[in-house]
Amino acid sequence: MLVIIGYLVVIFSVFGGYVLSGGHMYAIFQPFELMIIAGAALGSFFIGNSWNIIKETFYAVFSTLKGINYSRKFYVQLLSLLFEIVTKIKKDGVLAIEADLDNQAESTIFGGYPLVKKEGYIMEFLCDYLRLIITGRVNVHQLENLIDQDIETYECEQEQAIHAINKTADGLPAFGIVAAVLGIVHTMESMGSVPPEQLGSLIAKALVGTFLGVLLSYGFIAPLASVLEHKLHASLKVLNAIKIVLLSSVSNISPSMAVEFGRKIIYSKERPNGLELDVLLKDIKQQNLGAKNE
Repeated sequence: MLVIIGYLVVIFSVFGGYVLSGGHMYAIFQPFELMIIAGAALGSFFIGNSWNIIKETFYAVFSTLKGINYSRKFYVQLLSLLFEIVTKIKKDGVLAIEADLDNQAESTIFGGYPLVKKEGYIMEFLCDYLRLIITGRVNVHQLENLIDQDIETYECEQEQAIHAINKTADGLPAFGIVAAVLGIVHTMESMGSVPPEQLGSLIAKALVGTFLGVLLSYGFIAPLASVLEHKLHASLKVLNAIKIVLLSSVSNISPSMAVEFGRKIIYSKERPNGLELDVLLKDIKQQNLGAKNE
């Protein structure tokens, strides 16, 4: 939503300011200049990227319309889920969660946290390492090294789309110059065949190419890469929070402290404070105790 609002602000500010200063919209309405710039940028985007990166980039661009999913409510559910998991492991052993991993749809643990459950990659990441912990074949140092490499791979994959968008944005001003030069070429070849008073109009049309290239680059395309970078950093915080909690659990740190370590990884604006987390964990303990007594 903020992307659309931002685009509207850019359009209103640039074109509104132009019109209010006495400019005429018909002078900058040059569809063929736009075709040259957009077509060249799209063609270079296809040349410079593989088919998988192209698909991921288009998917990433559309995902910017939804904003970042990791709100304070999401983190409350994530920490609560992690606390339930590590508590069950601490009390009943790692094999106690095997049934929940094998049947996540009917799991009482996962079922109570829909915001986390709908995040496919996060659930896959969490469950994969829980299964690895169940095997008991890796120590805490091996597990930490593996998780770090997994997160690094995920980061590199997500950065491919960001780099592709940045490269396209960087090329747009140059393609705008190409369109402007072609317009100047057309103006020069028209000298002698058109009245002198029309040459100014032809030069103005040529300059629109430079304007459109710069505007599309810095006003529309480059900000998308910035949004995706913010989304990537937010998702990395989620993965690192899960990593810290799981490693703490494997190191025999109490569930409450393990979740507290994970909480400190999260951005301060989204994470619950220490007192709020204590109340939250006490409620979960009481609910689990009540369910056990029943």
